[in-house]
Amino acid sequence: MILHDIARLAEFDAGRMGKVSLAAGERLYAGLNCFLPGQQHASHVHADQDKLYYVISGTGEALVGGEARQVAQGDLILAPAGVEHGMKNTGSSPLVVLVVFAPPPRKS
Repeated sequence: MILHDIARLAEFDAGRMGKVSLAAGERLYAGLNCFLPGQQHASHVHADQDKLYYVISGTGEALVGGEARQVAQGDLILAPAGVEHGMKNTGSSPLVVLVVFAPPPRKS
């Protein structure tokens, strides 16, 4: 599978963070988290999943392990399994973040 220009696939929702699934395998998942200004993904923990965030566009604040840092296009954030993490759009334009984690979500 090859996806070109994944930023164009971003979907926004005025009521909450948008999510787009891009690819899912047996051991890895990739998707987009799409934030309008002021939106956030509340801090949470995945006991058994490592997560990478890569900022495609926009600016925001990443929370990892209780530490908040400003992030912008081109930044990479690692949230190891068991560590609290979250993301917030603190800018005035949309924030699009590639999210990759392993193992992938369990199918219900």
